[in-house]
Amino acid sequence: MAGHSKWANIQHRKGRQDEKRGATFSKIAKEITVAAKMGGGDPGFNPRLRLAIDKGKGVNMPKDKIDNAIKKGTGELEGVDYIEIRYEGYGIGGAAVMVDCLTDNRTRTVAEVRHAFNKYGGNMGTDGCVAFQFTHCGQLLFAPGTDEAALMDAAIEAGADDVLSNDDGSIEVITPPNDYMSVKEALAAAGFNAEFGQVTMKAGNETELTGDDAVRMQKLIDVLESLDDVQEVYTSVVLDE
Repeated sequence: MAGHSKWANIQHRKGRQDEKRGATFSKIAKEITVAAKMGGGDPGFNPRLRLAIDKGKGVNMPKDKIDNAIKKGTGELEGVDYIEIRYEGYGIGGAAVMVDCLTDNRTRTVAEVRHAFNKYGGNMGTDGCVAFQFTHCGQLLFAPGTDEAALMDAAIEAGADDVLSNDDGSIEVITPPNDYMSVKEALAAAGFNAEFGQVTMKAGNETELTGDDAVRMQKLIDVLESLDDVQEVYTSVVLDE
């Protein structure tokens, strides 16, 4: 068994992201553009692009926005040249935080991320200070009540790394990052549709926060995620609301 209320935490986080859908479109478009620039505009031969397009479809991103982002990456349309940066630090209670950014202005981005950490109770650290606490992987979450034995058999057959049963009855399937899409599609073909899925940085040990500390940590996460240059915020924290 693993975890606290994993189901509630994931649903809460997804709900907050859905509320900011317009900003989400913009950030996914950036990711699609960078993926197309690095690996070409054909998702069949570019796993990163395929994943970014899947993410866009998951939030009902319009097809024309997806197509235009690809064209910016391949040079068919004029676009911005983004660089990838990761910042690391600590949140409330020493919780580990990693912030992935795509930016055309490194000076602006580091200033904004540092300001958010400092203003909202965190502390920006040095490169590598928390990265060792996370594993790069694919994560698929299935609702409580899913047939665990059947899902485990299908997941193993599909090439998953692990299947975790959480205290709240939800089930996680963990995959190698590059196999996330193939495992997701194989499980769907077997009748198992994930309620939530992502390629993420999964914390090895979680920090549970309650009460005011949970509220303060959520504020820090929200402010970091609201920054235009921030793509993803990964944290070891579990918020008990």
